Amino acid sequence: MTTVNVYEQRPATAAKAEAPLHHADLAKLVGKGRKNAGVKLRDKKLLGHLTLRGNGHDPAFAEGVAKAVGLELPGALALVSSGETSLQWLGPDEWLLIVPAGEEVATENRLREALAGQHIAVVNVSGGQSLLELSGPNVRQVLMKSTSYDVHPDNFPVGKAVGTVFAKSQLVIRRPSEDVWELLVRRSFSDYWWLWLQDASAEYGLEITG
Repeated sequence: MTTVNVYEQRPATAAKAEAPLHHADLAKLVGKGRKNAGVKLRDKKLLGHLTLRGNGHDPAFAEGVAKAVGLELPGALALVSSGETSLQWLGPDEWLLIVPAGEEVATENRLREALAGQHIAVVNVSGGQSLLELSGPNVRQVLMKSTSYDVHPDNFPVGKAVGTVFAKSQLVIRRPSEDVWELLVRRSFSDYWWLWLQDASAEYGLEITG
């Protein structure tokens, strides 16, 4: 029997957790900017990010995941979500699970319990990436400026998620709902994308929301 120790990676209460864009101090920008801005940005900071690997063709694996997180295992290029919890396909045997802040350890423990005896891997990658939410009437125009991937609704319906080139780098574009898009970004590139989105949104107006 293999014993796995799951560690709490968040700082203790005496320490301050910092999101990738903490230095931009977006909280001070909330509500400022052009009225009726065409693009609205929200930094969905400090959520829990877990990568999950297993046999998606095994009904027991799919059932265990659904039992642990309350979401059905999505297929290729698909995303399912409920509130701040989402499950996204990354590859034939890999998924990204995002949970509310502070729920990483409890979620990982539930997954390991529900999938006991199966060949799986669960890794907490919260510190390495973040999620930016985009909404507003001109979001698709900004996306079209930034990527060659076809973001027309006929090709990019609600519930789709793809990794692609974006602003000469790479990230994941997600569409969790009709009017909302998300960018899954690597921490080391967060400054670059923040500057890019400011520039790409300038002609439409950019509003930071909380």
